[in-house]
Amino acid sequence: MTWRGEPLMEFLVDMVTTVPQGTSEEAVAEIRAREAVRSRELAARGILLRLWRPPLAPGEWRTWGLFSADDAEQLEQVLVSMPLRVWRHDTVTPLSPHPNDPGR
Repeated sequence: MTWRGEPLMEFLVDMVTTVPQGTSEEAVAEIRAREAVRSRELAARGILLRLWRPPLAPGEWRTWGLFSADDAEQLEQVLVSMPLRVWRHDTVTPLSPHPNDPGR
């Protein structure tokens, strides 16, 4: 699958969310619900491939995501479109195929 006729790249994104102090539980619930809808949309389009919950420290809100995009610029457009991005810091790692990958 490609977006512009070229092979897609995969990216591992470490997403750390920090909700600002004083934010109401209702506001958090609303943005989390919108994030879930957007994640399903991206998954249906083949952009969001997987999500994992890494080991968390108490009170930490963190997710690892595997995304597919043409390039880093297009990935950034995708990440900006996600509602939680307003409270989130993303660390992006581009992935390249490994010659011994059993999935190849």
